[in-house]
Amino acid sequence: MFRARRRPLARAAMIGGTAYVAGRAGQRSANRQQEEYNQEQDQEARLANLEAQTTPAPAPQPQAPSTDMVGRLNQLSELHSSGALTDAEFAAAKQQLLAS
Repeated sequence: MFRARRRPLARAAMIGGTAYVAGRAGQRSANRQQEEYNQEQDQEARLANLEAQTTPAPAPQPQAPSTDMVGRLNQLSELHSSGALTDAEFAAAKQQLLAS
């Protein structure tokens, strides 16, 4: 009688123990995966931070020549009056400036 009772208890203990071990293994696996995910996220954040620090600021655009139409017309007028431009060249440059 004593033996008949021990077997069901032993079987239940074995099944319970196996379930416990399997549960712990699954929990360890989940913890490992979470740690790996956290490490990847941390590494990506550090890389993004380094890239932001090492990315040079955009170079300032060189100053374009003055596009002020009145200023350009005054320059053409000065060149014409100094003799650097002929009447035809002055007229062509003035038309080109006014067309743009």
